[in-house]
Amino acid sequence: MLRREILSVRSRLTADDVRETAGALADRALELPELAHARTVAAYVSVGSEPGTLALLDALHARGVRVLLPALMADNDLDWGAYAGQDALVRVQHGGKMALLEPTGERLGPAAVQEADAVLLPGLAVDARGMRLGRGGGSYDRVLARLERAGAGPALVVLLYDTEVVERVPAEAHDRPVHAAVTPAGVRRFR
Repeated sequence: MLRREILSVRSRLTADDVRETAGALADRALELPELAHARTVAAYVSVGSEPGTLALLDALHARGVRVLLPALMADNDLDWGAYAGQDALVRVQHGGKMALLEPTGERLGPAAVQEADAVLLPGLAVDARGMRLGRGGGSYDRVLARLERAGAGPALVVLLYDTEVVERVPAEAHDRPVHAAVTPAGVRRFR
């Protein structure tokens, strides 16, 4: 039910709303020490009414940060490729799912995310415990489990709109908390 509510609110956002908040979101994220010192950041390209990420991706890339972007595989797991600018993205339609913007270059394999100093995660909401509500496809649950199995400890940061930091989201035993949430208005840290 919470997913439907948030998606309904997002569906009413205009392209101008998304564009206006994207700059503020990038500014807040770039202030994070975890990103200021990162050599490699795993991120994603926002689509539709998701909080905009292109300004942030471009700023990280301009800093010389290696930015890894996901490519959705048939089993809903994620492969990774390096971001080489907006011109090196291609729109990929995945069956009945949404179309995603993915990197056109070489695929680095699902384990490439383990090289990241920080992982920027999409989400629909986060609660006071740092538990993230995703879209329900499980792709990022697999990423977080892979990082844990490998003993990798990147900073986990979810990018959201201000109203999407909520009291509580449903969580299952396999869910992992994030370290911070970034919204256009600021940063919220969790234990």
